[in-house]
Amino acid sequence: MPTCSNGIFRNMPTEQSCTKSSCLFCIMEEQDSTIRRAAIKEYLKGIPFLDSEPLILVVRSLWNIAMTRPNDQELPSLGVFECMVDLIKKALHDRTWLLTHQNIYIPYYAAHIIGSYTMNEVESAIRAVHSGVIPQLLELLRGKMSWVEQRVAVRALGHLASYEITFEAIKAYGDEMVKLAMCLASSCLEVVYNMFVGVKAKKRRARYHLNLLTRGVGGIEMENQKAEEWASQIQCWSIHLLNCFAIKGRSINVICEPDFLKDLSEMWGGLVNQSSPAGVGLIRILCYNELGRESVSESRHVIENLCNLSRSSCDWQYMGIDCLLLLLKDPNTRNKVFDIAASYLVDLIELRNLGNRSDVGEAITRALVHNFKHHQTSEIKNPRVQKAIKELWILKVDKRKREKIMSSENLEEKRVMVNILKQEGNHMFFLGQIEKAKLKYTEALELWRLMHRNERVALHSNRAQCNLLLRNLDSAISDATRALCLCSPPNTHAKSLWYRSQAYGMKGMTKESLLDCITFINLCMKTSTENRLKIPYYAVRMISKQMDSTWIFRAAQLKASSTCPRVRKQENVEKTGVQQRNKSYISGKFIVYTCHIYMIVYCTS
Repeated sequence: MPTCSNGIFRNMPTEQSCTKSSCLFCIMEEQDSTIRRAAIKEYLKGIPFLDSEPLILVVRSLWNIAMTRPNDQELPSLGVFECMVDLIKKALHDRTWLLTHQNIYIPYYAAHIIGSYTMNEVESAIRAVHSGVIPQLLELLRGKMSWVEQRVAVRALGHLASYEITFEAIKAYGDEMVKLAMCLASSCLEVVYNMFVGVKAKKRRARYHLNLLTRGVGGIEMENQKAEEWASQIQCWSIHLLNCFAIKGRSINVICEPDFLKDLSEMWGGLVNQSSPAGVGLIRILCYNELGRESVSESRHVIENLCNLSRSSCDWQYMGIDCLLLLLKDPNTRNKVFDIAASYLVDLIELRNLGNRSDVGEAITRALVHNFKHHQTSEIKNPRVQKAIKELWILKVDKRKREKIMSSENLEEKRVMVNILKQEGNHMFFLGQIEKAKLKYTEALELWRLMHRNERVALHSNRAQCNLLLRNLDSAISDATRALCLCSPPNTHAKSLWYRSQAYGMKGMTKESLLDCITFINLCMKTSTENRLKIPYYAVRMISKQMDSTWIFRAAQLKASSTCPRVRKQENVEKTGVQQRNKSYISGKFIVYTCHIYMIVYCTS
């Protein structure tokens, strides 16, 4: 609720309104724009010299205006940035003042105001730079206060770096800013856990952090949920700042530090910020740069994570594919990547449209065939890759030519034979003869290579189930992926999603398993024709199983537990089902799905 500088609420009756001529809101209500602008300009100059007690009310009011009207140019044009710079300077250099009354909140609000006004308006960004905001934001980014202030500082710096004209001022701090952003992206989850979430005694948590996170509303669960959201934002905004450098080809050698690239490939998008691709977004930008491609190709860990992403139901699947294709097209990197990537990409050759891209499978096929021509068979060390590439050649070249010239009678004869083999496979499966059923499905797929995609979806899905029961997990994932690529749109065959989710879970790939399970549940919800949604109980159990392992603070929790057995024992005692359910995993969508799931479970129990 907006307030006057003396703390009186503006929506109170007129006779109780503020009568001070120095009140900011009273000044802003002046109808004559010339008088109002002159008065506001003079008032902003005096804000850093206000008494400490009413100061926070003024700054919070300015923050509220900036949040609700970020595109309004009036306050930026009248000196709000100079005012915020002076306040941050005072907070950083006068600790006594900082700890007086509620002044400790001021650096956070000041940096937030700068970030809000520079978010959309290049004119405001130019004014901010000329006002000297960068050095003060950089001080906050260095950690001169805490992670809470780092969050808003990196956000504001990211906005300033987004504009070509203001990036010139940002790049003057080049490598140092990049290193700080890299460090923040890699360490922020651990810092927030150790400094806030992992602190079980509420009285030991910084009071002003609690107030900023939840405004005093909600208990420990609300505090932890908001901390997850803010920690994810710190990571995503740090990566955004690095994106601004990488897209302009700046500090690539610094960003491509091997350990950071490994960390980056683990930073999945959509943890809480659904619109951010996080690590893979930056990796893709690096893959458009020669030095970036060279560095990415040197890390098997990064390549394998890109491969896993390309065979997942993540919203950023296409980015993983883009990165691999860029690496395969470069003569200097393709030999390092081909042996790893080919066995993953060959499962995606029948993808049609993915996101806003068309003929994705054809692009993958061209890249694989082109690279295969530059390899001798003896040079390919992975036998699975050798087999996959040979199948690709038969499927996309030989079989395609034959099926194009095949008569309609021959096609009908094939269709009947495939149907018979499928029925035989189904019969053997129900008799428990899994290996024989798998052979029948394989025989059917050998006959029916290119045409009738829907029939092949069922065959690949059935064979995936056989492989799953036989504990051939890689083959199960491969078949399920092929079935999902044949669907239109992709990743919409529920059974295949479930089989792949199980296979990923058995391999310990919890993120991929959880994503497939969430997508599976979403499909169940969309296709349900009854008034009461029915979510399979086994999917609920899978979600519950994978939730803890995919918590964004899981690695930090394990690290803290391993270094302090007493903490580990305490965490095990305090952990409850309610706490686990309130964690925001993998994506914002997951919160919605989880609510539906538990509502159904509780209603039917």
